[in-house]
Amino acid sequence: MGYDLSERLVIGVASSALFDLTESHAVFEQGIEEYRAFQDTHVGDPLPPGVAFPFIKRLLGLNDLRSGSKLVEVFILSKNDPTTGLRLMRSIEHYDLAIERAAFTRGRAPFEYIPALDISLFLSGNENDVKEAMALGHPAGLVLGSAAVDHGDADDDDSLRVAFDFDGVIADDGSERIYKSGDLTSFLEHEVANRFTPLRRGPLRDFLTALSRVQEIERVRADSDGGYSPRVRVSVVTARQAPAHERAIKTLRSWNVEIDDAFFLGGVDKGRVLRVLKPHIMFDDQLGHLDPVAKEVASVLIPYGVSNESPPTPGEGTPVLNVGVAVDRPSLPTSATEAALG
Repeated sequence: MGYDLSERLVIGVASSALFDLTESHAVFEQGIEEYRAFQDTHVGDPLPPGVAFPFIKRLLGLNDLRSGSKLVEVFILSKNDPTTGLRLMRSIEHYDLAIERAAFTRGRAPFEYIPALDISLFLSGNENDVKEAMALGHPAGLVLGSAAVDHGDADDDDSLRVAFDFDGVIADDGSERIYKSGDLTSFLEHEVANRFTPLRRGPLRDFLTALSRVQEIERVRADSDGGYSPRVRVSVVTARQAPAHERAIKTLRSWNVEIDDAFFLGGVDKGRVLRVLKPHIMFDDQLGHLDPVAKEVASVLIPYGVSNESPPTPGEGTPVLNVGVAVDRPSLPTSATEAALG
C-alpha cells in the first residue's frame, strides 16, 4: 500500500514562502547559468528563513502527537530543477525541518499537483502562481514580504497561533458581495434573515477543518495527560459585527469546527487585535488589512472573491480575478522572488 495522505494535514510550500530568496533572485536575473553556478557554489550555505518559516516549523512540531505516523505532511513545491534544488533541501536539513517530500518542476508552476497530493493549503511568494492556482479552485495564498516574522517566543515554546479572516477566506464571499452591492444596514438585515443558513465553503475551509482535527487530537491528549497543554490556537478576526456574528458562528458549527477566539470588529482596525494576538500566520482576502501589519505578523493574502475582482469596464460582463489589484486598493507590490525559485 502506498503512503496514505488522506488522514494527514497536508501543506504545500514553495521555496519563496519558506525561505528569503532575495539574494538568489538577484543572481537569477543575471541569467540561468549564473544562477545554477551560484547555487552550486553556495549549496552548503543555508538559505535565510522566510515569511512562512516559523509557521511551517511549528506545524511540523505537531507530529509528536501521533506515534509512528505523521500527523502533518509538508511538500516542497518548487520551480527549481532537481540540481539547483539541492541547496533548498540542504537548508531544510540544516534547520532540522521534518520535510522529506518535494517536487521540482524546472520552471513550470507546480500548483497542478495540489489536488493530487491532498494539499489543503499552498503557500508561495510568487503572485502569478498563486493567481493561477486560485483561478483553478486550488487553496493558495500569497505570502507578503521576504523576512521571517516571529514574536520572540522562548525557544522551547512550540505553540502555534493561526488567525483567519472569515468572509472570502474560510467562508465564501456571498455575504461580502451583499455588503459591497448595498450598505451596512442591508447587509445586517440579510445576515439576520439567513442566520440559520450556513455559508458555503471558502478556499481555506478544508485547511481550517484539518487544523481543527489536530486540535481535537490535542484535546484527547490533554484529557489523558494532565501535564499536556494544547499548542494550537485558532482565531477568527473579522470585520463582521453583531448581529451578523451569529451566521458566522453557526456556519462554523455546521462544519463541526471549534475556534478559540473570535473577534467581531465591525470595521475597527484589525491591526489593533493582531498586534496583541501575535499569530504566527494571518490569512485575509484584503491587502488593506494586511499591509499595515505585514512587518509584524506573517501575512498571507488569499486572492479570492469580490474583494479581488477588478470592476468591469462598460460593455463587459463578469469581473475578472485580479490578484493584487482590488477595488479601492493600491496594486500589490511585485514579489522580490516572483521570477526566481518559486
